[in-house]
Amino acid sequence: MVLKNMDIRSAIEDAGLYYWQIALKYGINDGNFSRLLRRDLTKAQKEKIITIIKELKDSNNKTG
Repeated sequence: MVLKNMDIRSAIEDAGLYYWQIALKYGINDGNFSRLLRRDLTKAQKEKIITIIKELKDSNNKTG
């Protein structure tokens, strides 16, 4: 089985974040977010998720 959206998955891990954190900011629950990553995302979805990852990573760096 080949995992989809490895770029997103790697970005989340590299940022030291959890899927639930991304899901919360994205506006869905973590289970739905995990399922969302199982299929090809639109360019807009990927861009939104990458933006959220960057925002959360920056926020964590400022506070922690």
